[in-house]
Amino acid sequence: MAIYHLSVKTVSRSDGRSATAAAAYRAGAQIVDERTGEVHDYRRKKGIVSATLFVPEDAPGWASERAELWNKAEESEKRKNSTVAREFEVALPEELTTAQRQELAHALAVELVKHHGCAVDVAVHQPGKDGDTRNHHAHILCTTRRLGPSGFGDKTRELDDRATGAAEVARWRERWAELANAALAKAGHEARIDHRTLKAQGIDREPTEHLGPSATAIERRGQTSQKTLNQAERLAERRAKAKAKRLAEAQAERLSAA
Repeated sequence: MAIYHLSVKTVSRSDGRSATAAAAYRAGAQIVDERTGEVHDYRRKKGIVSATLFVPEDAPGWASERAELWNKAEESEKRKNSTVAREFEVALPEELTTAQRQELAHALAVELVKHHGCAVDVAVHQPGKDGDTRNHHAHILCTTRRLGPSGFGDKTRELDDRATGAAEVARWRERWAELANAALAKAGHEARIDHRTLKAQGIDREPTEHLGPSATAIERRGQTSQKTLNQAERLAERRAKAKAKRLAEAQAERLSAA
């Protein structure tokens, strides 16, 4: 069964992260961070199906080199708390073939480049050896600045501005469902995904949450991650509130009848 998942996260220096490390890890590559001198070497990382760069047509030649691109992205940011990259993480339908999943992830990347003028690094990952065999996914790492002939320019503020950010993300969430469903239909599958909330779909059940790679790795070792514990606490709280609401409504009905 095809599963919907699209999340948008940022890579920020305030969290001790860098665009070079993020790109190297997702692509299974080695990148030397020219700003800090750190060597990020993930060439032994398993489970990477492909890693592909997409840049605007008028981008300079160096933008086609992963290490150059992300070092230039780091260089363009001067503040110690700068956001240096933005990531779209998507679940890829298990019903599709490896080539079809890759084509689908690339389709979203092409649209991101065209709409925001940024550079995009797409890493398609397969499920972990000991995890959920349906967990095909892609990490779509975007620069936070537009890329033109002379290099990086303005920030892609529309994605994080208070007035437009939420609407932009919502638009991409819907667009991902459209792209994925078109790919499923083209491949002859009846399965479809839906970007809407369960409530909007008329489905009466608790929503599940995507654990992410770190928490999933902990779970695969037979341990319980903090993220899973947090999810369980939130689920218990929602159920307790719903029960209290039902009891209050029943009490109100009894008093009214009396």
